[in-house]
Formats: sequence, structure tokens, C-alpha cells
Amino acid sequence: METKFSLAQLADPEVAHSEKILRTCVHCGFCTATCPTYVLLGDELDSPRGRIYLIKDMLENDRPASAKVVKHIDRCLSCLSCMTTCPSGVHYMHLVDHARTHIERTYTRPFLDRALRTVLAFMLPSPARFRLALIGAWFGRPLARFLPGRLGAMFALAPASIPSPSPVDRPQTFPAEGPRRARVALMTGCAQQVLAPDINEATIRLLTRHGVEVVVAKGAGCCGALTHHMGKERPALAAAKANIAAWTRELEGAGLDAVIINASGCGTTVKDYGHMLRTDAAWASKAARIAGLTKDITEFMATHGLKPPVIETGLTVAYHAACSMQHGQKITRAPKDLLAAAGFALREVPEGHLCCGSAGTYNLMQPEIATRLRDRKVANIESVMPDAIATGNIGCMTQIATGTELPILHTVALLDWATGGPVPKALEGRVTAAPAPAAAAAGTQAAA
Repeated sequence: METKFSLAQLADPEVAHSEKILRTCVHCGFCTATCPTYVLLGDELDSPRGRIYLIKDMLENDRPASAKVVKHIDRCLSCLSCMTTCPSGVHYMHLVDHARTHIERTYTRPFLDRALRTVLAFMLPSPARFRLALIGAWFGRPLARFLPGRLGAMFALAPASIPSPSPVDRPQTFPAEGPRRARVALMTGCAQQVLAPDINEATIRLLTRHGVEVVVAKGAGCCGALTHHMGKERPALAAAKANIAAWTRELEGAGLDAVIINASGCGTTVKDYGHMLRTDAAWASKAARIAGLTKDITEFMATHGLKPPVIETGLTVAYHAACSMQHGQKITRAPKDLLAAAGFALREVPEGHLCCGSAGTYNLMQPEIATRLRDRKVANIESVMPDAIATGNIGCMTQIATGTELPILHTVALLDWATGGPVPKALEGRVTAAPAPAAAAAGTQAAA
């Protein structure tokens, strides 16, 4: 794509980076076939190619964002399916992130829209504030179907019950069982530790059972993705720096072999810390170092090695590949290979490349499109008739659960259960499991 940025504009490193991305695009349109909003709406401006034209025009002419630009950029899920499809390697993620920052700086949103975004940016990254908000939302949940648009969506997504805080989310160290083979830092996250604290508990059990010492570092918290995708760079970078500082202390102290993330939306952002802070001389090298150490839990376990299953579950599982996992981090085989190795029968989900509609705060900000995507995803999952659904992202779990009666679990909960952990809460009363043949034989020999 030809661009006409001035030398003065290109002196800005953000503009210079976006200009390189724009020049990579050859208008081929392959991205339109896999873009969820284009598939649903059929509007060229709701495709990656259309949005690229809008962003180019806005940045090249150095003008404030218009209502038209904001409408179509806001509709983008940042699912990054277009990046998987693109034959030219257009880094759409960085381009749309730049556009969102420009929108935040130059466009004055309507009052209610601005207020909702401010509330979400204040509430969601803080587990304490988010828990209080959910308690309040619980009382209004029965009224959700009577409330319009975004307000109704917020109440509808509030869980029927709120788990108690888990003690594992406090800063501490969990020793490895047996000889220590590795030492890692675990990101406990923000919304996840409120909505599903059992995910972190299962992750720690799985890792320590496999000879990994796990540290929850003091000072680490939200990854910054929620505010980053709203274009609110200041709080996003502050969150990133807090995490980098916390994990760097551990790295330079007792050492770290990896930073483990068990929410793929967070993992995509943490792996991008090097880019986000590349122009900050004080943080660039530290950020790149931490980004290089970051691994999704399944990515880590695939190379670390999974113990043979100790039970035979007989469970048929549909694996939902979160967009941030398959498109953002390019992790496609590890979760499925691990589930198969743990003894689960896997079912391939049709249209697995399409987003479920969660996308961070998207299901709150664009509830109509998000619901249509959820219903499409649920129909595809249910068509393969699984006993349960597995995925690696809390946002997907929350979104899909509102549209189906099938139990939905984090991949790590199933791996933990198969290798010696407790039955996941979502499966309690639904399953019976027998010892795996190898485990049963070992038990018989021990008894003899």
C-alpha cells in the first residue's frame, strides 16, 4: 500500500511503525473471509482491509478520529484472525492498537460511552473493586433481560455465584514436589482470580506435581490488556511496568525459567511488552527480557513434559481455541496434544478460527454482535456433541457459558485432574472416573 506520510510525521516512532505496517498490505482481501465482523455484517469497513483504509486516512492526514472511524474500529474484536490469514504478514494488532490510542487522544465520546469505559478501566483490573462490583451486579441479575443494550449485557454476564478469594493468589512460593526441575512466576491475573480462582489453584497443583517451583511475585497484577485495548496507554504501561519490576526481582534473585500465563488474552499482551515499551530507555531491555520468558501454561507443559494420566475419564471434549491463543500467540497444537495425552477424546469444532465474541470488554461494549458470535460458536460446539468444553482463556469461558448448558473448563483443570488433582468443580456430580490402566497395574503390584 502506498503511503504519503511526511518526514515530520515519521519522526514519531508510533507513526513510523504504523507506516511500515500499512506498506505491507497489498489489498488482497484474504482477511475478509476470516474476519468475524465482516462475516456477520458484510460491510467492507468492518473488515481488516476496510479498517486499514480508515486508519491510513486518519493517521496520514494527521486528523482527529471521526465518528465513522470510531464506529468501525470499536467493532473490531482484535481477534487477530486476519493476521493468521494474511499472506503478506501485516501486523494488524499493532496498527489497530495505535488507532485506538489516537482515538482516545483525539475523539470525545458521548457521555454515557465515556463513563462506561472509565468505570470498566477502573473496576476490572482490580480484583477487589471487581469483586465488589459483581456483588452489586448479583442483586440486579434477575432484571438483566429487561435492561437495554450494554447495561443488560453487564448484568447478564454477572455470575450466579461469586467464589471466595483463593489464598494461592497472595504473594508466596509453592515448592516443587520431588526434585526441582524448574522455577517459574505465575501471573494470577485480575478478573480471573475473582471469577474462577480454581484455575490458578489447578495451575499451581499441576506445576508443582511436575517438579516446578511456583512463585506468585509481590507487586504483579493485571497485565494491562483491558486498558491497552481501550487506547488508555498510561494505565496499560503502568501495569506492564509493575509486572516487569516484580518478575525482574525474582529473575535477578532466585532466578526464573519462565513467566507462566494461564489466560491467553493476558499472554498475548505480556509477550508484547517488548514492543509496548521499546521506546522507553529505562524499561525496553527489561520488557523484552520478560516478554521472551513468557509462556502459556500449555506451551510450557508441552516442552516440560506431562506425566501419564492416573485416571481414565472417558470424557469427550470439544477444544475451543481462544483467538488470543491461536492467532495472538500462534499456539495451536500444544493444548490439544496435552489433552489427548491426558486421555481425553477430542472433538474438532467447526469454524474454530472465528471468535466467540468475548474479546476482553467487547461483549460489554458491543453486546449485539458479541451475542450473535456467541450463539454461532455455541451451535458449532454443540454440533460435535461433546461432554464438556475446554479452553485456555477466562473471557471465552465466561462468554460461552452464557449460551450453553455444557460444562466449560480451563484446559489446565482437566490436565490437573487427569494427573492426580481433584475433579474440577464444573464436573462435580457429572462424571465418574476409573484408574488409568498403568496406574491400576502399579497399584496392584504395590498391593502384592
